Amino acid sequence: MSEQIVDVAAGLILRRDGKLLLGQRPEGKPWAGWWELPGGKLEPGETVLQALARELDEEIGIQVTAATPWVTYVHAYPHTTVRLAFCRVTGWQGEPRGLENQRLEWVDPAHAGSVGELLPATLPPLRWLRLPDTYGITSIGSPAGLPGFMARLRQALEQGLRLVQLREPGWPDGPASASLHEALQQVLKACRETGARVLVNSVHPEAWWRLADGVHLRAVDAATRPQRPLARDDHWVGVSVHDTEQMAQARRLDADFVVVGPVAETASHPGQPGMGWQAFMDINRDAGLPAYAIGGQGPRTLATAREHGAHGIAAIRAVFGE
Repeated sequence: MSEQIVDVAAGLILRRDGKLLLGQRPEGKPWAGWWELPGGKLEPGETVLQALARELDEEIGIQVTAATPWVTYVHAYPHTTVRLAFCRVTGWQGEPRGLENQRLEWVDPAHAGSVGELLPATLPPLRWLRLPDTYGITSIGSPAGLPGFMARLRQALEQGLRLVQLREPGWPDGPASASLHEALQQVLKACRETGARVLVNSVHPEAWWRLADGVHLRAVDAATRPQRPLARDDHWVGVSVHDTEQMAQARRLDADFVVVGPVAETASHPGQPGMGWQAFMDINRDAGLPAYAIGGQGPRTLATAREHGAHGIAAIRAVFGE
C-alpha cells in the first residue's frame, strides 16, 4: 500500500525590503526548534490559496490580501511525504505574531540559515528566490547587429534585468564562431558590471557554458542528458519544456528552473497559436521547479503569468526591443 501524501500550503511572506518571514516550530511538534515557512494542511474542499489564508490567520494572525501560486514540491520525510504548494504572499493586513507560541523572524533569504536549522523542504524555495522575475533572451542576429543590441542590453540592465540567455542559432558564421564568442565576451562584461547572470544556450559550445554562469538546455538536448551538466554551486541550469514528459526530464536533470511555452502567439511565429494558460498550468502542476512563461510574454503580462503559477516571464522583444 502506497504512503499517503499530505497536502500543505506554505507561504513565502515577502516584505517590500525583500525580507522573508520564517517561524520556529514550537515544542511538542515534530522537528521542534527547526525553522520553516508558515502554513499548514489543506482541509477537505479547500483550494491552496483558501487553505493558506486560513492557516496564516490562525497561525500568525494576518489576513492575506495578495497571494499567487508558485511551485508545488513533493518532499519525503522519514515518516511522511508532503506535497508543498508554495505560494508568494505580497499583501496582508495585520502584524505577524506567533499565535502558537512559535518564534517569528524576518530574514534575508540568502542568509536564512543564520536563525538556526531550516527544515529540509524549506531549502529549495530559498534557492528559487534568487531567480529574477524576467529572463531576457538575445536575438543579435549578426556581428553588424551587435552594437545596437549592446545599447539595448545596457538599457535593460539599468532597468533591473538580471538574467540573460545568449541564444544565436542562426549566427552567420555558425553558433560556435569566433565572432559570436566575441559577442559573448561583450555580453558577459556588461552583465557582470551590474551583477546580472548569463546563461548560454546549448546550441553553443559546452566550454562557453562554463565561461558564463550556466547553460539553458533546449528540450532536444535535455532529452539526451543522463544527468545535470554543471555543478550547482557554480552554475545555473535552465531547460526548455513543452510537455509533461520534458518536465519530468528537467526534474531528473536537477534543473534550477524551466521555461514553458509558447503560451501565446509570438511575433517570430505568426499564425501559430500558443498552448494557453491551462496547458501551461497542466504542464507545471507538481513540477517541483520554478517556471518562466514564454510566448507573447513581457512586463505587462508578468502579473497574469504569476496568477497562473509562473515564477516570471521570458522574452526577446519585450525585454530588448527590436
